Amino acid sequence: MEQLLQQIINGVSLGSIYALIALGYTMVYGIIRLINFAHGEIYMLGAYIGYFCMSTFKLGFLPSLLISMVICTMIGIAIEKIAYKPLRNSARIAVLITAIGVSLFIQYTTMFFVGAGVRTYPEMTGIMTKRFQIGGLLINMQQVLIVIITVILMTLLQFIVKKTRIGKAMRAVSMDKDAAQLMGINVDTTISFTFLLGSALAGAAGILVGVYYNSINPLMGTMPGLKAFIAAVLGGIGIIPGAMIGGYLIGLVEVLVSGYINSMYRDAVVFAILILILIVKPTGIMGKNIREKV
Repeated sequence: MEQLLQQIINGVSLGSIYALIALGYTMVYGIIRLINFAHGEIYMLGAYIGYFCMSTFKLGFLPSLLISMVICTMIGIAIEKIAYKPLRNSARIAVLITAIGVSLFIQYTTMFFVGAGVRTYPEMTGIMTKRFQIGGLLINMQQVLIVIITVILMTLLQFIVKKTRIGKAMRAVSMDKDAAQLMGINVDTTISFTFLLGSALAGAAGILVGVYYNSINPLMGTMPGLKAFIAAVLGGIGIIPGAMIGGYLIGLVEVLVSGYINSMYRDAVVFAILILILIVKPTGIMGKNIREKV
């Protein structure tokens, strides 16, 4: 029983990371029906920005987290303006291919500047090294911080989307872009703000992973990015609570498979879930079937 609870704790920590990345996928898809495959690379850049803040500039964890989020928002907006905005009225396949191209461009540009090798995050000190023993369960401060920061960011996101003017604009654009424009909503600004939010969350996830796993590399965004996409599909892509639920479910499944079956099969099981959900319920757990008008 203790082993199961320990695995669940580990799964919640990992699921928090997937949920943060999945939110970026689901928000962008909800607004412009784009699967932004470059989103995993924003997460990777967030990890590197945090690394240089902490190792080169000797900043603490929280300042590094905030700087990483801010710089990632600027990168996300730049990608939207340069790569996606000119293709807004193009065929979906053109935008999808562009997203894959942007992803590869960021990967190999990063590799050119920082090298292909693995970098190790600076050792944590002070409160960050604390561990809590509850019976036979071991919880470290990094796990606690990951969950707390994820909950704070998700709560803030929900407040922005539900209670603010720009959040209402986001919901209006996601329902009907043309109608929203006729009502006086600046669609371009709303889309840019959506990329801003998603990129900030991905940047936060990047530095949290760096601190938790203690190592980063230029290709680290590929697999977590794909798994976060699966989490978004599982929960219902385009639905914010669905992305959160999907992220935690994928994190738990991956950890339980590693702990009780074999870690070699964890990726296969996650991708099998994607195939299964697309066959059984393509709209995801929280999605609804909507008939398209012909």
